[in-house]
Amino acid sequence: MGDKQVNRWFRFMVLVLGGGTIYKLASLKDAFYVPMQEYFNLTHTQIGNAMSAWGTVASFGFIFSIYLSDRFSKRTLIPLSLIATGCLGFYLTTFPSYKGILITWALFGVVCDMAYWPVLLKSVRLLGNKDEQGRMFGFLEAGRGVVDTIVAFSALAIFAWLGKEAAGFRGAIIFYSVTVIIVGIISYFLIEDDKIETKHDKGVSRNKLAIDGMIKAVKTPQIWMVAFTIFSVYSVFCGLTYFIPFLKEIYGLPVTLVGAYGIINVYGLKMVGGPIGGLLADKKVKSASRYLRLAFIVFIVAMTGFILLPHESMNVYVGMVLTLGIGAIVYTQRAVFFAPMDEVDVPREISGAAMSIGSFIGYAPGMFMYSVYGRLLDRTPGIGGYKHVFILMTVCAVMGVIVSSILCKMVAKRKEAAQKAAQEAFA
Repeated sequence: MGDKQVNRWFRFMVLVLGGGTIYKLASLKDAFYVPMQEYFNLTHTQIGNAMSAWGTVASFGFIFSIYLSDRFSKRTLIPLSLIATGCLGFYLTTFPSYKGILITWALFGVVCDMAYWPVLLKSVRLLGNKDEQGRMFGFLEAGRGVVDTIVAFSALAIFAWLGKEAAGFRGAIIFYSVTVIIVGIISYFLIEDDKIETKHDKGVSRNKLAIDGMIKAVKTPQIWMVAFTIFSVYSVFCGLTYFIPFLKEIYGLPVTLVGAYGIINVYGLKMVGGPIGGLLADKKVKSASRYLRLAFIVFIVAMTGFILLPHESMNVYVGMVLTLGIGAIVYTQRAVFFAPMDEVDVPREISGAAMSIGSFIGYAPGMFMYSVYGRLLDRTPGIGGYKHVFILMTVCAVMGVIVSSILCKMVAKRKEAAQKAAQEAFA
């Protein structure tokens, strides 16, 4: 492997390290849903509201990131975001009020999403060529899954070591905070500077170029259709969180095992779903958009069968395996749902703006789906509420089939037009 390739993968690993640590605190529910209820004194709905506060700020923050991601260097934005996230984590160790929780999760939307996520996606997209997009994003998810799992299990071990109560929960939060700050410092020294100049080489203002790129991206319908496909995947993804309390309340899992399951359900599946989704999209289906449509159909069939099962009388390990299998389908989609940006030939000079629009629309369910799912559970306690959640997830997947089918037609038309133009040029 040449020096250029080595440097490329080295930069990729640094990006993975940041991507695998920055969301630990904002996604505290993944491993510590039950401790959050107990020590933050939160209901299902209140946890959902906190997640929605995060999603709302993040989604509107993506509008501003359309400008930021193509205007400021990743060497500035990535380390700053990581360190700021760690500082918010230290505030959480005070076990703040519900109002403080809402404000903190809203700020996570600023530092984790507006300032960080589109910059990460842009950086990864530009590291790979057109034929590598599924794999690059798949390996990003897989790498994040490895980092996520190691860090989350370490935090869970600290929680258990310190007694599985308030002190243990606080210790886990401190561990997350210190880790993300250290990664931020490392990123500052190891990520290369984009060297963005005030003026373009032709004397055009960089501010004007960023704004022009933003306008061009907004006027590109293919970008919006990719974004709505992501929206459908993320609507389903939000529901995976509720497999965690489902197994505790319906199957009776103890709190530590629920935490371990949560880590596997969220982070472990990235390691499996990431590379599988990327390789299937690139090598087997040979189209990320077609793969997304196929996965939606498989999910609908699997979830419909799951809803009809007699969960109150089933073995707990069967329930764990089935929910993990359903989650794996969604994670193969998450691995590649930004990859169609290259299928629709989005110009690389507006990559940051395109990823910001995709993130704004795609992650919009975070503004409301957690609250909707949480209210369904609080309104109808027990198995009935969970079935309502699973039915809504299935409806979102049906919407995904429709949207991804439209996207597939767009991709096919562009390929036909390109082939026709090539034939005419050759003739």
